[in-house]
Amino acid sequence: MNALSIQNYGVYKKFILSNPEEQEKLRNALTINVTKFFRDPEIFETVKRDIIPEILKKKQRIRIWSAGCSSGEEPYTLAIILYELGLVNKMLDAKILATDIDLEILKKAKEGVYDKAALVNMNESQIRRYFNIRPDGKYEIKPHIKEKVQFQYHDLMKGVPISRTLDLITCRNVTIYFNESQKLALTRVFHEGLMPGSFYIMGMSEYLPRDVEHLFKTYRPLQKIFIKA
Repeated sequence: MNALSIQNYGVYKKFILSNPEEQEKLRNALTINVTKFFRDPEIFETVKRDIIPEILKKKQRIRIWSAGCSSGEEPYTLAIILYELGLVNKMLDAKILATDIDLEILKKAKEGVYDKAALVNMNESQIRRYFNIRPDGKYEIKPHIKEKVQFQYHDLMKGVPISRTLDLITCRNVTIYFNESQKLALTRVFHEGLMPGSFYIMGMSEYLPRDVEHLFKTYRPLQKIFIKA
Protein backbone atom coordinates (compact mmCIF):
# COMPACT_ATOMS: atom_id res chain seq x y z
CA MET A 1 0.00 0.00 0.00
CA ASN A 2 2.87 2.37 0.79
CA ALA A 3 4.51 1.61 -2.56
CA LEU A 4 1.29 2.52 -4.36
CA SER A 5 0.46 5.52 -2.12
CA ILE A 6 -2.83 3.89 -1.17
CA GLN A 7 -4.09 4.74 2.33
CA ASN A 8 -7.32 2.74 2.47
CA TYR A 9 -7.61 -1.06 2.70
CA GLY A 10 -10.82 -1.11 0.68
CA VAL A 11 -9.19 0.83 -2.13
CA TYR A 12 -6.24 -1.57 -2.12
CA LYS A 13 -8.57 -4.56 -2.22
CA LYS A 14 -10.28 -3.20 -5.32
CA PHE A 15 -6.88 -2.47 -6.86
CA ILE A 16 -5.46 -5.97 -6.40
CA LEU A 17 -8.68 -7.63 -7.60
CA SER A 18 -8.43 -5.74 -10.88
CA ASN A 19 -4.63 -6.01 -11.32
CA PRO A 20 -3.19 -9.54 -11.65
CA GLU A 21 0.34 -8.11 -11.72
CA GLU A 22 -0.17 -6.60 -8.27
CA GLN A 23 -1.53 -9.93 -7.00
CA GLU A 24 1.75 -11.58 -8.05
CA LYS A 25 3.79 -8.85 -6.34
CA LEU A 26 1.80 -9.26 -3.13
CA ARG A 27 2.15 -13.04 -3.21
CA ASN A 28 5.91 -12.78 -3.68
CA ALA A 29 6.18 -10.29 -0.82
CA LEU A 30 4.30 -12.62 1.55
CA THR A 31 6.20 -15.81 0.77
CA ILE A 32 9.53 -15.95 2.59
CA ASN A 33 12.30 -17.67 0.64
CA VAL A 34 14.94 -18.55 3.23
CA THR A 35 16.83 -21.79 2.70
CA LYS A 36 20.27 -23.31 2.19
CA PHE A 37 21.92 -26.47 0.88
CA PHE A 38 21.52 -29.50 3.19
CA ARG A 39 19.26 -27.54 5.52
CA ASP A 40 18.74 -29.79 8.58
CA PRO A 41 21.66 -32.07 7.58
CA GLU A 42 20.40 -35.07 9.56
CA ILE A 43 17.32 -35.27 7.36
CA PHE A 44 19.37 -35.39 4.18
CA GLU A 45 21.64 -37.97 5.76
CA THR A 46 18.53 -40.13 6.30
CA VAL A 47 17.53 -39.57 2.67
CA LYS A 48 21.00 -40.61 1.51
CA ARG A 49 21.58 -43.52 3.88
CA ASP A 50 18.08 -45.00 4.16
CA ILE A 51 15.33 -43.60 1.94
CA ILE A 52 16.88 -43.66 -1.53
CA PRO A 53 18.40 -47.15 -1.04
CA GLU A 54 14.98 -48.34 0.22
CA ILE A 55 13.28 -46.99 -2.90
CA LEU A 56 15.85 -48.62 -5.19
CA LYS A 57 15.36 -52.04 -3.61
CA LYS A 58 12.02 -52.16 -5.47
CA LYS A 59 12.76 -50.40 -8.77
CA GLN A 60 15.47 -48.93 -10.97
CA ARG A 61 13.93 -45.50 -11.30
CA ILE A 62 13.20 -42.68 -8.91
CA ARG A 63 10.84 -39.70 -9.00
CA ILE A 64 11.25 -36.89 -6.47
CA TRP A 65 9.09 -33.77 -6.04
CA SER A 66 10.49 -30.77 -4.15
CA ALA A 67 7.28 -28.82 -3.56
CA GLY A 68 7.73 -25.17 -2.62
CA CYS A 69 11.34 -25.38 -3.76
CA SER A 70 12.10 -21.66 -3.29
CA SER A 71 15.48 -20.69 -4.80
CA GLY A 72 16.51 -24.27 -5.58
CA GLU A 73 18.82 -25.28 -2.74
CA GLU A 74 16.68 -28.27 -1.72
CA PRO A 75 16.23 -29.93 -5.14
CA TYR A 76 19.89 -29.33 -5.99
CA THR A 77 20.81 -30.93 -2.66
CA LEU A 78 18.80 -34.00 -3.68
CA ALA A 79 20.61 -34.09 -7.04
CA ILE A 80 23.96 -33.90 -5.24
CA ILE A 81 22.90 -36.85 -3.08
CA LEU A 82 22.16 -38.92 -6.19
CA TYR A 83 25.66 -38.17 -7.48
CA GLU A 84 27.28 -38.94 -4.14
CA LEU A 85 25.54 -42.32 -4.10
CA GLY A 86 27.00 -43.02 -7.55
CA LEU A 87 23.55 -43.55 -9.03
CA VAL A 88 23.40 -41.10 -11.89
CA ASN A 89 25.55 -42.98 -14.39
CA LYS A 90 24.12 -46.37 -13.48
CA MET A 91 20.50 -45.27 -13.21
CA LEU A 92 19.52 -42.89 -15.99
CA ASP A 93 15.82 -42.86 -15.10
CA ALA A 94 15.99 -40.33 -12.26
CA LYS A 95 13.93 -37.14 -12.15
CA ILE A 96 13.74 -34.35 -9.60
CA LEU A 97 10.73 -32.10 -10.13
CA ALA A 98 10.93 -28.74 -8.33
CA THR A 99 7.97 -26.37 -8.14
CA ASP A 100 7.02 -23.05 -6.59
CA ILE A 101 4.33 -20.39 -6.92
CA ASP A 102 6.86 -17.54 -7.02
CA LEU A 103 7.95 -16.92 -10.61
CA GLU A 104 10.84 -14.65 -9.63
CA ILE A 105 12.30 -17.19 -7.20
CA LEU A 106 11.95 -19.93 -9.84
CA LYS A 107 14.00 -17.80 -12.22
CA LYS A 108 16.70 -17.52 -9.55
CA ALA A 109 16.56 -21.27 -8.93
CA LYS A 110 17.10 -22.04 -12.61
CA GLU A 111 20.13 -19.74 -12.66
CA GLY A 112 21.61 -21.66 -9.73
CA VAL A 113 23.83 -18.87 -8.37
CA TYR A 114 24.31 -18.57 -4.60
CA ASP A 115 26.18 -16.68 -1.91
CA LYS A 116 28.66 -18.57 0.28
CA ALA A 117 26.16 -18.42 3.16
CA ALA A 118 23.91 -20.91 1.36
CA LEU A 119 26.75 -23.48 1.38
CA VAL A 120 27.56 -23.48 5.10
CA ASN A 121 26.47 -27.13 5.53
CA MET A 122 28.77 -28.36 2.75
CA ASN A 123 32.46 -29.20 3.02
CA GLU A 124 35.13 -27.80 0.70
CA SER A 125 35.35 -31.02 -1.30
CA GLN A 126 31.62 -30.92 -2.07
CA ILE A 127 31.80 -27.27 -3.02
CA ARG A 128 34.64 -27.95 -5.49
CA ARG A 129 32.80 -30.88 -7.04
CA TYR A 130 29.43 -29.25 -7.46
CA PHE A 131 30.02 -25.48 -7.86
CA ASN A 132 31.98 -23.10 -10.05
CA ILE A 133 33.25 -19.93 -8.34
CA ARG A 134 32.34 -16.87 -10.39
CA PRO A 135 34.44 -13.69 -10.71
CA ASP A 136 31.94 -11.88 -8.45
CA GLY A 137 32.64 -14.39 -5.66
CA LYS A 138 29.32 -16.19 -5.94
CA TYR A 139 28.91 -19.92 -6.46
CA GLU A 140 27.15 -21.38 -9.50
CA ILE A 141 25.87 -24.95 -9.47
CA LYS A 142 27.65 -27.04 -12.11
CA PRO A 143 25.74 -28.13 -15.24
CA HIS A 144 25.75 -31.86 -14.40
CA ILE A 145 23.78 -31.07 -11.21
CA LYS A 146 21.60 -28.40 -12.80
CA GLU A 147 20.42 -30.73 -15.56
CA LYS A 148 18.99 -33.24 -13.06
CA VAL A 149 16.36 -30.76 -11.78
CA GLN A 150 13.25 -29.67 -13.69
CA PHE A 151 11.82 -26.40 -12.37
CA GLN A 152 8.26 -25.30 -13.09
CA TYR A 153 5.43 -23.17 -11.73
CA HIS A 154 2.84 -25.01 -9.65
CA ASP A 155 0.15 -23.81 -7.24
CA LEU A 156 -0.25 -26.35 -4.43
CA MET A 157 -3.76 -25.07 -3.77
CA LYS A 158 -5.01 -26.20 -7.20
CA GLY A 159 -5.45 -29.68 -5.73
CA VAL A 160 -3.46 -31.57 -8.36
CA PRO A 161 -0.09 -33.28 -7.76
CA ILE A 162 2.73 -32.67 -10.22
CA SER A 163 2.79 -36.44 -10.85
CA ARG A 164 1.07 -39.59 -9.55
CA THR A 165 4.12 -41.85 -9.69
CA LEU A 166 6.30 -40.19 -7.06
CA ASP A 167 8.69 -42.00 -4.73
CA LEU A 168 9.57 -39.06 -2.50
CA ILE A 169 7.95 -35.69 -1.79
CA THR A 170 9.71 -33.00 0.19
CA CYS A 171 7.54 -30.06 1.21
CA ARG A 172 9.22 -28.34 4.13
CA ASN A 173 8.15 -25.14 5.88
CA VAL A 174 5.44 -24.43 3.32
CA THR A 175 2.25 -25.25 5.25
CA ILE A 176 3.10 -22.55 7.81
CA TYR A 177 1.24 -20.28 5.36
CA PHE A 178 -1.87 -22.48 5.23
CA ASN A 179 -5.01 -22.74 7.33
CA GLU A 180 -6.29 -26.11 8.57
CA SER A 181 -8.53 -26.85 5.58
CA GLN A 182 -5.69 -26.05 3.19
CA LYS A 183 -3.34 -28.35 5.12
CA LEU A 184 -5.89 -31.16 4.86
CA ALA A 185 -6.27 -30.61 1.11
CA LEU A 186 -2.51 -30.50 0.55
CA THR A 187 -1.92 -33.72 2.49
CA ARG A 188 -4.47 -35.47 0.27
CA VAL A 189 -2.72 -34.06 -2.84
CA PHE A 190 0.59 -35.52 -1.70
CA HIS A 191 -1.03 -38.85 -0.82
CA GLU A 192 -2.49 -38.97 -4.32
CA GLY A 193 0.87 -38.20 -5.92
CA LEU A 194 2.89 -40.85 -4.07
CA MET A 195 3.24 -44.48 -5.02
CA PRO A 196 2.30 -46.97 -2.26
CA GLY A 197 5.06 -47.20 0.33
CA SER A 198 6.69 -43.95 -0.83
CA PHE A 199 8.01 -41.14 1.38
CA TYR A 200 6.82 -37.69 2.46
CA ILE A 201 9.07 -35.23 4.33
CA MET A 202 7.57 -32.24 6.16
CA GLY A 203 9.20 -29.28 7.89
CA MET A 204 10.41 -29.82 11.45
CA SER A 205 7.75 -27.51 12.92
CA GLU A 206 4.87 -28.87 10.80
CA TYR A 207 2.43 -31.67 11.50
CA LEU A 208 -0.08 -34.00 9.83
CA PRO A 209 -3.67 -32.85 10.49
CA ARG A 210 -5.58 -35.38 12.59
CA ASP A 211 -8.18 -36.02 9.88
CA VAL A 212 -5.52 -37.31 7.46
CA GLU A 213 -3.12 -39.03 9.84
CA HIS A 214 -4.38 -42.41 8.62
CA LEU A 215 -3.04 -41.72 5.13
CA PHE A 216 0.57 -42.04 6.31
CA LYS A 217 2.65 -44.21 8.62
CA THR A 218 5.45 -42.71 10.69
CA TYR A 219 8.96 -43.48 9.45
CA ARG A 220 11.20 -41.04 11.36
CA PRO A 221 8.92 -39.07 13.73
CA LEU A 222 11.55 -36.61 14.99
CA GLN A 223 12.52 -35.77 11.41
CA LYS A 224 8.88 -35.57 10.25
CA ILE A 225 9.32 -38.29 7.63
CA PHE A 226 6.31 -40.44 6.73
CA ILE A 227 5.40 -43.32 4.42
CA LYS A 228 2.22 -43.50 2.36
CA ALA A 229 -0.05 -46.05 4.07
